[in-house]
Amino acid sequence: MTVVRAWLLLLLLSPASASAELLRLVADPWPPFNDQRLPGKGLASDLVEQALARAGYTTSYVEVPWERAVLGLKRGDYDVLINAWYSADRTEYGYFSQPYLVNRIRFMQRKGSNIRFETLADLYSHSIAVVRGYAYSKEFDSDPQLLKVGVGSFEIAARMLHAGRVQLALEDELVARYMLGRTLSSIRDELEFLPLPLSENGLHILIRRSHPQHRDIARRFDAAIQSMSEDGSYAATLKRHGP
Repeated sequence: MTVVRAWLLLLLLSPASASAELLRLVADPWPPFNDQRLPGKGLASDLVEQALARAGYTTSYVEVPWERAVLGLKRGDYDVLINAWYSADRTEYGYFSQPYLVNRIRFMQRKGSNIRFETLADLYSHSIAVVRGYAYSKEFDSDPQLLKVGVGSFEIAARMLHAGRVQLALEDELVARYMLGRTLSSIRDELEFLPLPLSENGLHILIRRSHPQHRDIARRFDAAIQSMSEDGSYAATLKRHGP
C-alpha cells in the first residue's frame, strides 16, 4: 500500500470523516421557530442546523404535522425531531439533548372571560384546546380532571376559542403572538393571555433511540450549542430572528 493510499484510508476512517453522515431532521410547522417559508427555516431550525453542521454532520430537513413527525421518528423515517419538549414517555423511543431554547407556555382566553388561574384546579370547569401529542407540563398532561379538547394546531385552537367552542387555548407565547399578528390577525383583538404562564419548557432535539450513535449526536450537538454561545453566533442568530 502506498503512503498516499494509507493516508486516504486513515482519513476515511477518522472520526471527523465518519461524523459527516447525513441526519434526517423533522419538525412540525411552528413559526417563528420552525417554518420553511422563513429565513433560516425559523429560529429553532436555524440554530439546530448550525449546531449540527459545526458538530460535523450534514442534514436534510422536512416539515410534517406533529403526530406524523413523532410517528416517523419512532419507525425510523427520521433521525432527529428538532423541536421537542421533554416528557418521560418520549425517552422510550428518543434521546434528548440539553435544551437549546426556552418556551413560555401561556393560556389564552376571550377578552372579558375573567378566568382566574393560580393552580390547575382553578381550570377544572373550563374546556381547554390543546394540540394532540404535545407535552405541555407533567402536571398538566397527567391531570385527569382538566377538560382537554385535542386539536391539530394552535390556529385551530385559537379559532375554536374565538367561536366560543372552548374557553381556553394553550401555546408558546412567541408562537401565539406571531400567529395573532399574521394568520389570526382578524381575531387578535378579541383574545388575551392569562397573566400567569403554565410553565417554561426547555426546547430540545430528540434523536431516535434506535440510531446507533444517538448519545454521541446529543453530546456533540450540546457541545456545538455551547461553542456557539461562547463565540457569539448563538446571540447573533437570536438577533437575526428577533421580533
